[in-house]
Amino acid sequence: MQKLLGRISFDPDVCHGKACIRGTRILVSVILDSIAEGATVMEVLQSYPGLKKEDVQAALIYASRLAKEEVLA
Repeated sequence: MQKLLGRISFDPDVCHGKACIRGTRILVSVILDSIAEGATVMEVLQSYPGLKKEDVQAALIYASRLAKEEVLA
């Protein structure tokens, strides 16, 4: 899991420091929004040709970790 999380970067000079896939400007939130709206992993990969399946997995792991840290009311 930790290796997959290494695919996510936080750089103040890229996407205002928001979580994105390393080496791209594709925000983790864009991947998660697509999946939340019903897109399949394959559809996400087709929409963003620079992504790999492992990038989508990394985004899901990242979201899972965040969900464990914060309670939304």
